[in-house]
Amino acid sequence: MDAIPTTNATKGAPESTKNKTLETGASLVQNFAPPKRLCAHLNAFHAYASDPSRSVEANHYCAHLNEDVRQCLLYDSPEANARLIGVEYMIKPHLYEKLDAEERKLWHSHVYEVKSGMLIMPVPEAVPDSVWEVAENKEMEEVVVLYGKVFHLWQTDRGDALPLGMPQLMTSFTSDDQLPVEKLKDRDARFGVSSERKKAVREYIKEPEIHPDADATWKK
Repeated sequence: MDAIPTTNATKGAPESTKNKTLETGASLVQNFAPPKRLCAHLNAFHAYASDPSRSVEANHYCAHLNEDVRQCLLYDSPEANARLIGVEYMIKPHLYEKLDAEERKLWHSHVYEVKSGMLIMPVPEAVPDSVWEVAENKEMEEVVVLYGKVFHLWQTDRGDALPLGMPQLMTSFTSDDQLPVEKLKDRDARFGVSSERKKAVREYIKEPEIHPDADATWKK
């Protein structure tokens, strides 16, 4: 499908003062309980399962549904006007192992994301890096064992001005030769982080055994 040109008509008009006022009023009186549960902002890259040469940076805003399941909203940036581009579910191994074989192929591991330093938890302003690194590593200890299932709804990498077509199954990277190095360098620069340093400080995190049905994109 050819991309729709990015024009003012397809992008939509700037938000009106009326809508901004309505949003402010609603935030004061309505109960936005689900998004209030968001507890972690993670940043990483996803590859298209149908074409792993294409990849997209995703900012994950995650919440625990329960002890074994997380659900994340994915945005193309951490800014207030970011586009909602997809969703990811993360589950613990004992749930993954109960899925049927075909379903398991839709899920990816997080071992490489964590151990390579590619997955980060962006540091808030005014928090010392050394303090945040401890919290980030604790989060990585949790994520490293999880399996994720991701669908992107908006193919921003091809310039679509709207979320067009069917949802796209995505996956994560499992080795250095798959990683979009230049995109990673750009991301690190924007967030003021070093993936190489994160890789080094995460050496202590034990690598779990990955189920053979996971990461099916890279086994075709």
